[in-house]
Amino acid sequence: MDFLIKTIQNHIPLSSADEQIIRKLFRERKLKKGEHLLEAGNVCRNIIFIEKGLVRYYNNKDGEEQTGYFNKEGEFVCDYPSFLPQKPSLTNIQALEETTVYTISYTNMQLFYQQVEHGERFGRLAIEYVFVNVINQITSLYNDPAELRYQHFLSRFQDIGQRIPQYYIASYIGIKPQSLSRIRKRMVG
Repeated sequence: MDFLIKTIQNHIPLSSADEQIIRKLFRERKLKKGEHLLEAGNVCRNIIFIEKGLVRYYNNKDGEEQTGYFNKEGEFVCDYPSFLPQKPSLTNIQALEETTVYTISYTNMQLFYQQVEHGERFGRLAIEYVFVNVINQITSLYNDPAELRYQHFLSRFQDIGQRIPQYYIASYIGIKPQSLSRIRKRMVG
């Protein structure tokens, strides 16, 4: 849990009392490769911090999985369109490898905002980060050619690119795996 505390401290100051509150509000959970943190149709009931591991967000469209995002160690995971209103999710979140996380429930997150001195500020900063990433990704999908989207992927996920199967990367940038192979060959050549 020390990694979680340090990550929060990168955004807001924490007193020792704040740290104790955080230790009480978060719960550890271990996931096997392929296990889901969230399945479409269920309500997202937790915000999740990844201590170790890697997850992907994906949707099913006409029987085909479309990868929307990846999160790695030191990042928070949540389907906010489900979590905030507590409505069923359209998104799946799946562990791509053995993953250790800390979860905080919706109710405990409200306590975090109330009891941690700068808790609400932390929540605002976190959602701003998510918002900017989503807007950048949508803008890129509509405006950038596939090769540039792949370069954005390499830049954004340079430290985890080797841990993600190529067909998930292709799905993330909105192309077929064969097209990604051609792009990679051109870039090497």
